[in-house]
Amino acid sequence: MDATALAAKIKAGDISSADAVEAYIDHLRHVNRALNCLVEDRFDAAREEARKADALRAEGRAEGRLFGVPVSMKEAFDVAGMKTTGGLLHRKNHRAASDAQAVARLKREGAIILGKSNTPTLCFCQETDNKLYGRSNNPWDTARTTGGSSGGEAALIAIGGAAVGLGSDIGGSIRFPAHFNGVIGFRSGDRQVPQQGHFPFTEEPWQERMLGIGALAKSVDDAELVNAIVADCPPQPLDAQAFEVVVPPAHPRYPLDASTSELLDGVRDFLAGQGQVAQDFPPYFEKVALWWQLVMSLDGGAGIARLAFDGQMPRPWREYLKEVTRHSSSYHRYLSWALIGASLFQPSRRKWAGLLDQLKQADAAMARYLDNRVLVLPVYHSAALPHGGVYGEIFSVRRTFLRVMPYVALVNVFGLPALVVPVGTDEHGMPVSVQLVASVGNEQALFHLGRQLERRFRGYVRCGAHDRS
Repeated sequence: MDATALAAKIKAGDISSADAVEAYIDHLRHVNRALNCLVEDRFDAAREEARKADALRAEGRAEGRLFGVPVSMKEAFDVAGMKTTGGLLHRKNHRAASDAQAVARLKREGAIILGKSNTPTLCFCQETDNKLYGRSNNPWDTARTTGGSSGGEAALIAIGGAAVGLGSDIGGSIRFPAHFNGVIGFRSGDRQVPQQGHFPFTEEPWQERMLGIGALAKSVDDAELVNAIVADCPPQPLDAQAFEVVVPPAHPRYPLDASTSELLDGVRDFLAGQGQVAQDFPPYFEKVALWWQLVMSLDGGAGIARLAFDGQMPRPWREYLKEVTRHSSSYHRYLSWALIGASLFQPSRRKWAGLLDQLKQADAAMARYLDNRVLVLPVYHSAALPHGGVYGEIFSVRRTFLRVMPYVALVNVFGLPALVVPVGTDEHGMPVSVQLVASVGNEQALFHLGRQLERRFRGYVRCGAHDRS
């Protein structure tokens, strides 16, 4: 049952909030041991809030679009009284004094927070592992990655550990995990959802524009509902039928594996049966992966390094070598290597000035291209890889990120909203998704098309592999 349906049943008195919360707690206690997706709970507080919600309903005061519904949060969001650590050992006792703005908005609509989910260190990698909480595992195959940085959250929703969850995305951080774990994922467009209370925070305006916030969910309805709650400007109604759909053809420079390619072809054929489908690539597609890397490296990683090393002199090379040779560093090697990369690829002032001119020109071209259009793209070239595989491809010295990141980086570089919908599985039974992309303000077109794909193809299927037998 998705969050939308559960909220309706709780308000109607068909299900008590207390029973719903208790059922999720019981399930999480059992399944989390194999997955390590939930890293901090507030079960006792959630039980008390559920009892209060049931009392309000008995008085006829069941208000809020998520009234009495158990939800979960990516660890990066401040929740008053809970830890916000970024997976750093030196922040293991840091507790937030107040809620992140997006969290507060969900609470005002009656959501009950069960706990917080795992991330890579400082959300600075597309795999979920850190020195404080350890590695999260994909529920469909625990030898494979959950993706990142919202990997713990996607795994938690995949096993039905909460009705809906909240994540963030600056480099595929909602979309990779949604794709790898087989859940619905939505990231908002440029500054549509306030970022206050998200850790780490963005210091550069162009990085801020790349960060989107949204749901990891069981349905497109839930993704739309969460966006309507947390966004500053909820999308306005529009004629989704008037939108042209674009599904790019195969590209030899950005190859997909056989399963992903076959599923994308199936989506293209289905949409062609609904109306005309164009087949072309958006402008600047071959440049966006490099642009994404340069924007992420604007300060040479100095902002992330300050947080990682707690204001002390950054020493990523030293910590990386300590970890790979003796496993003796307090910092995960994924973080150290990412910081080394950011320092090496930091653009000069002259290069950044030139890139800024290109980005402004590209913005105008992309706005024209996406006018009344929805773009349908793969998320990654394959389903979830074994642990370490995605990190190896994105952070390789061979710069393979230029081959595997464009489909995701396009959305971040231009600050676009995107919706991920599972459409099938590969030969190993691992989920495969597509992402739908549009301009800011045209989110309703994404949700409309997403519901069509959800009904026709796989959609969300709960992973029951770790249920009690």
